[in-house]
Amino acid sequence: MYTVLVIDDSASMRKVLRDFINSIEDFQVVDSAADAYEARDKIKQLEPDLVTIDINMPKMDGVTFLRNLMRLHPMPAVIISGESVRGNSIFDDGAVGFIPKPELGESMSSFKKRIEETLLNLTFLLKKYTLKKPKPLKPIAKQLEKLPGSEPLVDRKIHPDEILPNHPAHLPGGKIIAIGSSTGGVESLLKIFATLPGDLPPIVIAQHIPYGFSSSFAQRLNSSSQVNTIEVQEDVILQKGCAYLAPGNMHLIVEKQGSSYKAKLLDAPRVTRHKPSVDILFRSVNNCAGGGAMAIMMTGMGDDGAIGMKNLFDNGAYTVAQNEESCVVFGMPAQAIKAGAVKDICHLDDIGQYMIDFANGTKR
Repeated sequence: MYTVLVIDDSASMRKVLRDFINSIEDFQVVDSAADAYEARDKIKQLEPDLVTIDINMPKMDGVTFLRNLMRLHPMPAVIISGESVRGNSIFDDGAVGFIPKPELGESMSSFKKRIEETLLNLTFLLKKYTLKKPKPLKPIAKQLEKLPGSEPLVDRKIHPDEILPNHPAHLPGGKIIAIGSSTGGVESLLKIFATLPGDLPPIVIAQHIPYGFSSSFAQRLNSSSQVNTIEVQEDVILQKGCAYLAPGNMHLIVEKQGSSYKAKLLDAPRVTRHKPSVDILFRSVNNCAGGGAMAIMMTGMGDDGAIGMKNLFDNGAYTVAQNEESCVVFGMPAQAIKAGAVKDICHLDDIGQYMIDFANGTKR
C-alpha cells in the first residue's frame, strides 16, 4: 500500500482527491494539508510515499514548496493544478507527474481517470522509493525543519577523498566519456545528445537532479538521440553506443572489469553537498581509465567536479569545459578552469563534435 499526502488549499478539492485516490488499488491517502507549512509538519510526522501538490496556495506557492522539498527531502511528488501552462517546467523542478484539474464542463469521471492512470504508471518508481526510504524518522524531521526557508543546507562539506580515495590508473584504459552538469544541464544535455551518433564510447553522466526525475530524464535523452540511454539501477557493464545516467539519489562510479568498465551505484553521503556528485564520478573514471577518458564539465552552480577533473587532467585525460557564453550558470566550468583542470573550452553547440573527435582519435 502506497501512502499519499494531499496538499491543496481547497477543502472540497482535498475531499475529491482523497476519495479518488482511495479508490485506486494499493493507494491510500493518510492525510491532507492546506498549505506548505502544514504539509511540512505532516511529511515529518507521517513519511508518506507520495505527495500531491497544488500550485496556487497561500503562504508559499506549490512550485517553491516542490523545489524546497526536492532540495531537503527528495521524494515522489505529483502536481495537481489548474495551471496547465506549468505542465512541462515542473518536471525540471522535480515532479514525477502532472495532472491538470478539471476544466469547465469536464466530467469528474474524466478527472478521476487521469488521476488513476498517472498514479498507476508511477508504481514502479514508488516501489523503488519505498525500498530505499530513509529511516529512521528523526533525520528526515531534522532536514524538513528548514523547508519553508531559502537558506542552504548546513551539512558539513565532505571532500571526495572521504568517499573514494584517489588511486589514478597508471596506464590509459579504453575510451570512456564522463559528463558532469547541474543548473541548465537538462536542456543542454538534450541538445547535445540530439547531435550524437550511436557508435561513441560509453558515456557516464552525473547530473544534479531531484530523485524521481532522473528516470524520466533518461527516457527523454534516449528518445532524442541515437545513443541508448538508461538510468543506472544496478551494476551494469558499459557498452559502446550507450549512456548511463546516475539516479537522483545515488553516486555513480565506474570500475574496471577485465577489459571492460562496470557502472555501480554508491549510497554514500553527499559530496560538495551533491548526490550524485560529479567529483565522485570523475574520480572513479580516473581511477580506472585515466588517460583513456574524456571529461566534460557543463553548466552548473558551485564547484562540484573541479577536484575530479583536475585528477583526470593530471593523469593525461582529455578535459573540456563549456564556455561562459553558452552556460546557464558559469560556476562549475569556471571552477574547473580556475583549478587548471581544462585542456579545451568550447561552446555548447560544439560539445557533440568534440565527443565525436575524441572517439575518432583527433582530440586528446
